Amino acid sequence: MTGVQAWLLAAAVLLELVAMCLGSQPVSAVAGVMFLLGFLLAGRRLQSYARGLLLVVLAVTAGLVYHDQLTAGQLVKAAADAAFYAAFLGSLGLMQCLVRRFEVLRRIHDVLLGGRPVWLYPKYALVSCGVASVLNFGMMNLLCGTLSETLRERGITGPSRLRWLRSVLISALRGFSLVPLVAPTSVAVAILTRELTDLSWSMLVPFGILVAAGLVLLGWLLEQRRFRQVSAERVALDGWPEGTGKLMQLMLAVFAGMGLLVALTDLKVSAAAMLVVPGITLGYMLWRDRAPAAAAQEGATQVASMVNEMAIFAASAILGVALSGVIPRDALAGLATSGAGVFLLAAGGLLMMPLLSAIGIIPITVLSIQAGLLPPLVAQGMDPLPISLALVTGFSLAMMLSPFGPAVMLLSRFGQVSRWKVAFRWNGTFVLLAIPLLLAFLAVITRS
Repeated sequence: MTGVQAWLLAAAVLLELVAMCLGSQPVSAVAGVMFLLGFLLAGRRLQSYARGLLLVVLAVTAGLVYHDQLTAGQLVKAAADAAFYAAFLGSLGLMQCLVRRFEVLRRIHDVLLGGRPVWLYPKYALVSCGVASVLNFGMMNLLCGTLSETLRERGITGPSRLRWLRSVLISALRGFSLVPLVAPTSVAVAILTRELTDLSWSMLVPFGILVAAGLVLLGWLLEQRRFRQVSAERVALDGWPEGTGKLMQLMLAVFAGMGLLVALTDLKVSAAAMLVVPGITLGYMLWRDRAPAAAAQEGATQVASMVNEMAIFAASAILGVALSGVIPRDALAGLATSGAGVFLLAAGGLLMMPLLSAIGIIPITVLSIQAGLLPPLVAQGMDPLPISLALVTGFSLAMMLSPFGPAVMLLSRFGQVSRWKVAFRWNGTFVLLAIPLLLAFLAVITRS
């Protein structure tokens, strides 16, 4: 991207953070317009899926406006939501600027492959989840990129290379997919808590932890034998790489800052993360490098590097507002008044995301539409917890199964493996085994 486009996107992220602090939807809508302008200026620099989705969404929205099916208030909300979701990814993605400054992150595979082979799958999954809670898609860039370099440096090729990719990166992808279940920094949690003001991350997380533990156990049963073969080719470290302690301190500072903001303000955890992560990241860069102009340029470049993902997030937000605005508010009203009806809604919401993801509709697009339908149901007395838990669970499964999702596409690109193979052959069995177990868990939750 050109310098002007990069700075425009960075300015849009900054303006959305200001709007969030002020609680101003009009200012947020202006940020949304700036994002859209930046995406349109990027033109063919956008990948085909992001560009096509953006154009379709703008055409659908324009058509609804032309037929007087969207009000000015809904358009402002659509622009504000687009800004929030794009800035969510852009602000959290700034943590990627720290990767090149820490040796421990460059040698992360040697660190994670230490210890007994039987624990390698859960270790990778849980560490990936923890790192992705802060780095977001930067975690997949980090693990995929460093593994490619590690395999190339050691001359690992053929079946052995494929085994490394299958074991290491699939466990990383599945760990990344646990983020919606346990982390306050997940975009899925941000979407749901933004639409449902009575819902909070603290309400979801106890159940999310149980689901995540079950998914990790299932993955361990399927993958632990393959990990034993990979562990035979690892390189042992004499000690922790340089900078490990400082990195841990920064991570603790991020979560402490988030907790402080939530305690002292009305901000939710996801919004607090959007303020604290770039603040601490840029603050560390300034303290370490003593070069404000270079830090600002690096930050703007990092935001611009996520233009495809931000465009997808923003377009999905607009589509969610537009379609939920024309769907009758009482379309699902009859199902919200009974336990069986709530279970059907929850099960349908859970299944819809991985099924639609398998045919190319990414989960954030589906979740944006689903979330827009929930406020009227909650207003009629429906408990938001079971359906919200179902949606974050479906979102988690869809992240593994979507051949067009950013995480699978990153793994495919770095590993030079077909995204269809990653989504269906490597993850298909896992998802098929997980679904009946998750539906049974939902049935228990809705009856309690």
